[in-house]
Amino acid sequence: MNDHVIPDDDGIQVDDVKAIHREGPGELRALLRAQIAIGRSRREDAPKPVAPPKPPGHRPGAWPTGSSPPGPPPEWSIPKHVWDAAVRHYSNEEHRPDQPCDCGNCPPEETR
Repeated sequence: MNDHVIPDDDGIQVDDVKAIHREGPGELRALLRAQIAIGRSRREDAPKPVAPPKPPGHRPGAWPTGSSPPGPPPEWSIPKHVWDAAVRHYSNEEHRPDQPCDCGNCPPEETR
């Protein structure tokens, strides 16, 4: 590195760095950290994005006025005995495919 690389207005010259380096690595480290802190203090913070305004009367976590949460899923209206038969049929198909199904919904074997 030579004198032509570092501009005069930088504040730190090559001779300064060499002298501080001779004093010890702790001094050079402290100088560089101070320079980093000076640079950070000069930097402008990025502008924070402006959030869109909340609608008037909005309560956090509440559904907007005039709307309601969705109702229960359609499968909740299926009766329990139909669910039980479907589960039994699935279990028979998976675990006993060679035996006739006893779920109550399947037609007899001879009519298939």
